[in-house]
Amino acid sequence: MPFTDLCMQKKFGISLMEKNRNQADGLLALIREGKPMTFGQQLRLTVALSVPAVVMQLSSIVMQYIDASMVGSLGADASASIGLVSTTTWLFSGLCGAATAGFSVQVAHRIGATDMQGARAVLRQGIVATFLFSALLAIIGVGISGALPGWLGGDERIHRDASLYFAIYASFLPVLQMSFLSGGMLRCSGNMRLPSMVAILMCVLDVVFNFFLIFPSRYIHIGDSSLFMPGAGWGVEGAALGTALAELVAAGLLMWYLCTRSPELRLTHERGRFRPTTDTLRRALRIGFPMGLEHVVICGAQIMTTVIVAPLGIFSIAANSFAITAESLCYMPGYGIADAATTLVGQSMGAGRKDLTRRFAYITVFMGMAVMGVMGALMYVAAPQIIGVMTPVEEIRELGIMALRIEAFAEPMFAAAIVAYGVFVGAADTLVPCLMNFFSIWAVRLSLAAWLAPSMGLKGVWVAMCVELCFRGMIFLVRLWRGKWMKGLHFFKI
Repeated sequence: MPFTDLCMQKKFGISLMEKNRNQADGLLALIREGKPMTFGQQLRLTVALSVPAVVMQLSSIVMQYIDASMVGSLGADASASIGLVSTTTWLFSGLCGAATAGFSVQVAHRIGATDMQGARAVLRQGIVATFLFSALLAIIGVGISGALPGWLGGDERIHRDASLYFAIYASFLPVLQMSFLSGGMLRCSGNMRLPSMVAILMCVLDVVFNFFLIFPSRYIHIGDSSLFMPGAGWGVEGAALGTALAELVAAGLLMWYLCTRSPELRLTHERGRFRPTTDTLRRALRIGFPMGLEHVVICGAQIMTTVIVAPLGIFSIAANSFAITAESLCYMPGYGIADAATTLVGQSMGAGRKDLTRRFAYITVFMGMAVMGVMGALMYVAAPQIIGVMTPVEEIRELGIMALRIEAFAEPMFAAAIVAYGVFVGAADTLVPCLMNFFSIWAVRLSLAAWLAPSMGLKGVWVAMCVELCFRGMIFLVRLWRGKWMKGLHFFKI
């Protein structure tokens, strides 16, 4: 392709992206200014915010696929060592996400009320508070890393790799927290595109870093030629460090843009206090504490599921981990739409637009159910190929395919729970959904899994998960329809 044509295409792509962003900004302004919006405008705004958020979520899953497939080539033990601690890493990252939401939802409300100075004040305080919180989590994580594999019931031969993987992950938690915070703040301001672009970049960097850190120095044969490729040969530890370095670059880029370039939130043109105030912390705790508790509940249940799966053997541990990673290809679009729901509902509530709040809630939830329903059907058909990319071990592949095909039936109702939760977060209604998750997962999933696993093996665990997700989606839809989550509107008048 001629260079001039390539430049023209790039210029056109940038112009189109800028045009779409300007359209979304214009529609968001209608919310803040109290102007009427047609259904078509509401739908276009939902799609405009959802698509970049879905791309970002899918990028994070691609990164997990990269780690899983690269480590999977090292054998079942390496895969199982990461799978053993994966639920605990989700627990810690979930707590960082909850801390982010405690401040980013406040920012969405203040932007909706056109209080940009107040939004920037919350951002400054959030940077300090969440960094200190994540540093404490990092100390705890590194401290328990040595004993964690034993607590989870893993085979002794994978203890060392599992421990090192988790220790490296935990030490980079402040970096992950800043990435979450900056991305969350930008999304709540309506900027979904930059976080998604940075997420794609992070995937590319993860491939590069893993390529050199996981594998030892070797010769790569291309036709009749051989090319020497240096490598650290660190295996599982290399996968953890490669991902951490990619996150470091992403966090740096997002924080730089947020603090110096974001039209709504940049901090360079005014001074203000970074020390968190009592009022800001109280609001953050009201929003974030139930979310953190919910993540403890969910990830605690996942850890208990790992304890249930661990006695089934190395193949079941690895297949369970791969299937969870593969299934996320389906449900991450739901989380992307949930991010858009949080932004739309948060700004609508901040603007006092109760009519728009309800309509955006319904639009996003049903959009999520449609998208994840299609993704579930695709996952059922393509399960052999999806798992085959991640591991060459036939025993693991058979178990993973079975798990994915069971779970495919639950995807639409899982979407209802995911996106409805995003709606409730935007409304700062997080306590009751936390209790709903607690009951659903611990009373339905774990009891059913513990009952079925001894007789059905890994299949019983995934049948229990499928039943529980359908039940959870149903109860979240009931709460969404009743509308009690909107009663907190008066709490956030600025």
